[in-house]
Amino acid sequence: MSDLTRRQALKIGAAGAGGALLPLPWTATANADSVAPPQVLAANDLALWYDEGAGTDWLRALPIGNGRLGAMVFGNVDTERLQLNEDTVWAGGPHDPSNTRGAAALPEIRRLVNANQWTQAQDLINQTMMGNPGGQLAYQTVGNLRLAFGSASGASQHNRTLDLTTATATTSYVLNGIRYQREVFASAPDQVIAMRLTADRSNSISFTATFDSPQRTTVSSPDGTTIGLDGVSGNQEGVTGQVRFLALANATVTGGSVSSSGGTLRVTGATSVVLLVSIGSSYVNYRNVGGDYGGIARQRLSAARASSYDQLRSRHVADYQALFGRVTLDLGRTSAADQTTDVRIAQHNSVNDPQFSALLFQFGRYLLISSSRPGTQPANLQGIWNDSLTPSWDSKYTINANLPMNYWPANTTNLAECHNPVFDLVRELAVTGARTAQVQYGSASGWVTHHNTDAWRATAVVDGAFWGMWQTGGAWLSTLIWDHYLFNGDIEFLRTNYPAMKGAAQFFLNTLVTEPTLGYLVTNPSNSPELSHHANASVCAGPTMDNQILRDLFDGVARASEILDVDSTFRAQVRATRDRLPPMKVGSRGNIMEWLYDWVETEPNHRHISHLYGLAPSNQITKRGTPQLFEAARRTLALRGDDGTGWSLAWKINFWARMEEGKRAHDLIRYLATTARLAPNMFDLHPPFQIDGNFGATAGIAEMLLQSHIGELHILPALPPAWPTGRVTGLRGRGGHTVGITWANGAVTEVLVRPDRAGTVRLRSRFLTGTVSVVDTADGTAPRVTRVESDLIEVTVQAGRTYRVTSTGATTPTLEQSFTNAGITNDSNTNVGNFDGNGATLSAQALAQAGASPGSTVSRNGVNFRWPNVSPGTADNAIASGQTIGISGTGSTLGFLLTGTYGAVSGTGTVVYADGTRQTFTLSTPDWYGGPASGATAAIVSAYQNRPNNGRQATAACIYYVGVTLQNKAVTQVVLPNISARAAANVPTMHVFAIAIGA
Repeated sequence: MSDLTRRQALKIGAAGAGGALLPLPWTATANADSVAPPQVLAANDLALWYDEGAGTDWLRALPIGNGRLGAMVFGNVDTERLQLNEDTVWAGGPHDPSNTRGAAALPEIRRLVNANQWTQAQDLINQTMMGNPGGQLAYQTVGNLRLAFGSASGASQHNRTLDLTTATATTSYVLNGIRYQREVFASAPDQVIAMRLTADRSNSISFTATFDSPQRTTVSSPDGTTIGLDGVSGNQEGVTGQVRFLALANATVTGGSVSSSGGTLRVTGATSVVLLVSIGSSYVNYRNVGGDYGGIARQRLSAARASSYDQLRSRHVADYQALFGRVTLDLGRTSAADQTTDVRIAQHNSVNDPQFSALLFQFGRYLLISSSRPGTQPANLQGIWNDSLTPSWDSKYTINANLPMNYWPANTTNLAECHNPVFDLVRELAVTGARTAQVQYGSASGWVTHHNTDAWRATAVVDGAFWGMWQTGGAWLSTLIWDHYLFNGDIEFLRTNYPAMKGAAQFFLNTLVTEPTLGYLVTNPSNSPELSHHANASVCAGPTMDNQILRDLFDGVARASEILDVDSTFRAQVRATRDRLPPMKVGSRGNIMEWLYDWVETEPNHRHISHLYGLAPSNQITKRGTPQLFEAARRTLALRGDDGTGWSLAWKINFWARMEEGKRAHDLIRYLATTARLAPNMFDLHPPFQIDGNFGATAGIAEMLLQSHIGELHILPALPPAWPTGRVTGLRGRGGHTVGITWANGAVTEVLVRPDRAGTVRLRSRFLTGTVSVVDTADGTAPRVTRVESDLIEVTVQAGRTYRVTSTGATTPTLEQSFTNAGITNDSNTNVGNFDGNGATLSAQALAQAGASPGSTVSRNGVNFRWPNVSPGTADNAIASGQTIGISGTGSTLGFLLTGTYGAVSGTGTVVYADGTRQTFTLSTPDWYGGPASGATAAIVSAYQNRPNNGRQATAACIYYVGVTLQNKAVTQVVLPNISARAAANVPTMHVFAIAIGA
């Protein structure tokens, strides 16, 4: 997609990262014979994969990153392009944009606002309060490393993958009978990008490698195996580019030769090649760009070269998996996952593909790990991936929605360390924002920042009063400090960051003014982000979002001062001021009022729904605590509608999750997973690319499964019908709790809670309405449990212990209760869509002749089964789709009577023992058609089958026996493999008729 500069965005009325542009949808066509490659299946489908290269399309390339270094990997046969980023390469350099004229004009601006002369107030803001310069500076690309291999003619078996479990991008293909493979990753431990190229025929790898860049750069060959790119960042807004950078690429070969001259690296006749890329930047911090960028690049390259590729990869994978592996999510798999990722996006709204939601969830976690690590810059509007000098909205930090949303999944999905760069940013903004507070707000104490910032920690009003005159950017960022503390309980973290929270609050203690008609303390001037309340007027006093944010800030800083035992006088002032903020009100349309007065927004379907900040991410509007406001929030969402830009849809997923409406939240996932809102590489499209939609979607899915914002762990508060069976582990709740949940047929079967701290934990769920069992999994002891409400219990817990929670209110269904087959085994029922999906079926009458009649006992291999005792014409077998079945007993064998359709099928099942341990097993069965399959144990052989249109066919049909060895301890449940959601033509399906435990 073409670049969109900030100036162009302003011109079309879409300034800031919230602006709306026309979608640019793309297409992809399903392949009936598509099968996910083995490496994708080995990653449990947690991989993006494609059967062709990205060509020149950046939105088809695959992102890798280590927090500081990023690359987009294109994976073409004839060329490989690594588009490179380093997170501190930004246009311009240190500067102070604060406008000293702002303070003098402030009284008149406020008077105009109070007189309802909003456009005149905006004009005066534009004349006196805009920053200098009036726009912030852009995050920029370093350039490209291009590998040229020659002609791709005749290449086949092209596979391109991004394995989210190892953070590795791989490209493989066959050319001239030789299989080639490249794999590439960005290492956080070694701070390099590493690529290995291999071939299955010796001395077959030859290429040239060169750097290029749109920046002001020179190329070089520092030694015989290395090339370099030395450059400086761009000028923008009248600020000279001052960030120097050096990129180095070094090749080590096995077999063949390598040479470098004139900025070109040449590899000839190698059997394998290791290519290492190191980038150094002169950016030290927002005030200092004098770092030894060359020394950094050379030192990191030299250190990495001292290790083998396998050592580099091992350290990378261990470091990455220590974060990524904390959370697992299984929502089931269907054959839709056998299509390439771009096809899965294109057809998502017309197929059943629950695994895609799990992939989307984990992709967001992958992107956060890859773009935000301790010591790096925070993830910006594009994470760390940008190929331009003038990216859309400058790829900076937009605070009125986008930057906070980037970090919504950090705590809930167990990536707390990835949150650290934001707190570093806030502490720096507290310094630069203090200057802005002094010169633009009449020597106000504390600090302020408006709707955007950048690498230079600019805090002034930018882009124009309509968008930029929003005071509460720093306040919102400061609320993240308190919320992070609620998850980790780290007193030292709170002590370190309390001064920034305090400074943000002090600014508003100094600058809030009395609204003359209503008497409340309000911000003035401000706006409800990017939306006009009257024609061409957004500036106002006391918009609802400001009041909600300040309520959270004041509450958080007051509690922090109590915990740290400091600032008692300040605390009292904060609480007194909080009580004078305007309350939320319900308007004439039954909605939450967005402004102090019951104005109607000029754009009814506007992307921002800022006044529902109180619903999410805040907790000021809740179902049980504020029912009237909760219903008004529902009405607000209905009035705004479900359409929106990518990030807007992602925020709406979170809204509907908080509304506890799983189907509606899932609908928003479906609206997001379209070619208008996701690129082929799954990047969120605003459009164009804006990464907050990815992070917001991940956070929303987490909120659908676990909520903790009102002092309790709410289990599966918004589970959609599309995810009837699943399992999640490792989610985090406020209070310091790690939570795992297993459910089947829409009902919770087990919850595991591990608290960080001793005390009590409250759990809410519909499954807790029956008799509850809570046991310590280590020793089987039962903690104290108190019922608070019909679906809410309180458990006394010890730190570091794991507690297993079950309830009779969530009875695990028996096999017969789980029958889900599309067809029934009956002579008179052979319609299309039945047993094998095409209208063919086993016959109940023929099975009876073979000794399998309803209610009868069928004995095979020492295991006694009861044949389903069902009425003719009703479902009599379960399609294995991951459901949990209630099976109890102790024995040495778990037996199955089952068969497959459309070929042999197999999958992984799980035995759940009474002590909470689990045993996985592989369950396989041949196809039902014809006589017994060789090597399989036939249990029931019927003499004939029924075919479509009730045509009896004298061909045998088989049901098979499979036995699984047990551990001779009590069994409580069996989880069937997740094979297929339903019988359908040409879809491999496993049908289970009976399960029993044998001695």
